[in-house]
Amino acid sequence: MLQLKDLAVGYGPPRGVVLGNLSMTVEPGRFICVLGRNGAGKSTLMRTLAGLQTATAGRALLDGDDIAAMRPHSRARRIAVVLTERLNSPGMTVDDVVAMGRQPFTNWQGRLSADDRAIIASVLQQTGSTAFAARLFDALSDGERQRVMIARAMAQAPRLMILDEITAFLDLPGRVEVMSLLRRHAHATGNIVLLSSHDLDLSLQLADEVWLLDGAGAVTAGTSQDLIVQGHIGRAFDTEGVRFSADLGRFVLAPPAG
Repeated sequence: MLQLKDLAVGYGPPRGVVLGNLSMTVEPGRFICVLGRNGAGKSTLMRTLAGLQTATAGRALLDGDDIAAMRPHSRARRIAVVLTERLNSPGMTVDDVVAMGRQPFTNWQGRLSADDRAIIASVLQQTGSTAFAARLFDALSDGERQRVMIARAMAQAPRLMILDEITAFLDLPGRVEVMSLLRRHAHATGNIVLLSSHDLDLSLQLADEVWLLDGAGAVTAGTSQDLIVQGHIGRAFDTEGVRFSADLGRFVLAPPAG
C-alpha cells in the first residue's frame, strides 16, 4: 500500500512548494496514471515518491514505511524507477542491463543465482525483449530501450514501480503496448505501478485511477469516468482552441468565437 500523508513537494526559494496537502491511499495491484500540463509538477512528485528528492512537508509511506527514511539498498529492493533521461551503457548487452535489476538481491560478490536468471528470462519474455537480449543496449531503438528499462524494473520485483514520461518518444502502437504491459503487470503481481504521462487519451482508457494535477498546486484522484463527468479534465486541459468533450471522451476543436 502507498500512502501520502499531507505530502508537499517542491524546491527551495524562489520556486517553493509545487504541490501541497496531498493525502491519498493506493491499494496493491493498481495502475495509476499521473496527468497534468507541462510544469504542473509531475516529475517533481515522481522523484519525491521515488526517494530521489526530499519532500518539503509530510510523508510518503510504502507498506507503512517512510520512503524518505529508507536506506538506499532497502529502497532498491522495494521501489523501481524509470526516468525520462536516456541511459547510455557502453559495452553492455540487453541481458546485462536487465540483470542490474537483480543487483539489490545478490551477495557481496554480485553473482546471479539460478533464481535470478529465471527472473531475468521471465521479464525479458514478458516485455518482448528476448529476441534481442544479446544485442548491445546502446544500439537499440527508443521503443526497444523502453522495453528493456521496464524489464529491468520488473526484475527488481518492486512493491512500487515509478515511471516518469517513459512513453514520450514512442509511436502510438508502442505507447499502447507499453501501457497495456504495465497495467497487466500491476494486476498480475499486486504491485503498484505509477506512470506519469502526456498521453491523456490512453491514460483515461487504461488507468485504474488517475491523479490529475491542476497546475495550481492541487491533485485530484479518481477514476477516469469520475474526473470526466465532474469536469476536472476539461478544467485542467481546455484551451481557447481545444476542449475536452465529456460526451466523446476526447479532445475536439473549440468552435470559432462569434
